[in-house]
Amino acid sequence: MARRTLPILNQLCARSPSHLHPLLGLISTRSVTYMPRPGDGSPRPVTLIPGDGIGPLVTGAVEQVMEAMHAPVYFERYDVHGDMNKVPQEVMDSIRKNKVCLKGGLITPVGGGVSSLNVQLRKELDLYASLVNCFNLPGLPTRHENVDIVVIRENTEGEYSGLEHEVVPGVVESLKVITKFCSERVAQYAFEYSYLNNRKKVTAVHKANIMKLADGLFLESCREVASKYPSIKYNEIIVDNCCMQLVSKPEQFDVMVTPNLYGNLVANTAAGIAGGTGVMPGGNVGADHAVFEQGASAGNVGNEKLLEQKKANPVALLLSSAMMLRHLQFPSFADRLETAVKRVISEGKYMTKDLGGDSTTQEVVDAVIANLD
Repeated sequence: MARRTLPILNQLCARSPSHLHPLLGLISTRSVTYMPRPGDGSPRPVTLIPGDGIGPLVTGAVEQVMEAMHAPVYFERYDVHGDMNKVPQEVMDSIRKNKVCLKGGLITPVGGGVSSLNVQLRKELDLYASLVNCFNLPGLPTRHENVDIVVIRENTEGEYSGLEHEVVPGVVESLKVITKFCSERVAQYAFEYSYLNNRKKVTAVHKANIMKLADGLFLESCREVASKYPSIKYNEIIVDNCCMQLVSKPEQFDVMVTPNLYGNLVANTAAGIAGGTGVMPGGNVGADHAVFEQGASAGNVGNEKLLEQKKANPVALLLSSAMMLRHLQFPSFADRLETAVKRVISEGKYMTKDLGGDSTTQEVVDAVIANLD
C-alpha cells in the first residue's frame, strides 16, 4: 500500500515518548501533510452496497468506524443481492454520480442462468483493474514473513467474458478473450502503481507456453509497457510455477500483473499465505469509477453460522475503506484507520475465529474505535 512505512511510524509515535525519540516526535507533530485544493475537504458521497450474508455486518462495522472518526464521507445505501438478474439502474446511477462505491460480498449462484453481479459491475463501469494487497500483519502469525504482495488483475475479459454456448448436446464452448487494448492498460496501471508507490518489481503471470496467442498477446503488451519504466525490474512466470513459488517463497514477489482468471487464483493464494481472506483489502478501479470490497474472494459470505453468531471478520473491509479514503484524497483519515486496525491485530486481544480468537464483529469494531488517535 502507499507509504508502507508510515503506519509503522505512527504506531511507534503513539507508543513512544517523544523526548526519547526526537525524530518520531517531530514526525508525529508535523502540521502539514499535503496541500488540498479548495473544497477537497468537503464530505463525499459514497454508494454503499451491504450485499449478502455477512456483508451487512461488515459494512455496518465500517459505518460505525467512519462515524467515530468523523470521516468526511456519507453513504447512500442500496439493497442489492446476488440472486437479482441485474444491478438495479438506480444503483448504477448512484455509482456513476458518486464515482466511488463500498460493497459487501454478493453471492453468485453456481450454475443456472443468473450471471454474476460482481462481473456486471466491473464490466458496466469499466473497472478494468482489480487490486489486492496481501501483506503480513504484526501480531498475526503466518508460516512466511516479509510478505507484501500486490496482485493487479485484468478485470473485464479473459475467461470471465461470459461467452459460452452449447455447440451440440454434451459439448460446451467457453471463449477466453484477450485484447491488446485491455492488456496494455492493465499493464500500464501496474507499472504506474509500482512507480507511485516505490515498488521495485513487476511480475507478469501467464500460460503462454500453452495459450501462445492469447497469453502471448498479454505478455507482449506487458513487455512493451515495461520498456517505458527502466527503473522497475520486470520478469515473467508461468502460472503453475507461480503458485508453487507463492507457497514456498512468497517474499520474492512484489507487484504481480495477471489476466483475469489467474489473478483470482493468485490473489486468493497470496491472501491465504499472508493471513487469510478476512484481513486482505482490495478494490476495483477504472478511469472514472472505483468499487472497494474485501480483497480476496469472500468465501464466507454465505456462512450462516458466522452470521448467527455475529463473528464475521471486519478487518478486510476496514482496510479496504482505508484504501477508499486515500483514493478520495483523505490520507490522514486513512492512516488513522489503518493504524488503529493494525494496533488491534498486534495486541491480539480481540480476534475473530478465523484469526484464532473468539471475538464478535462488534468487539473488534469497539477495539478499533478505542484505538483511533
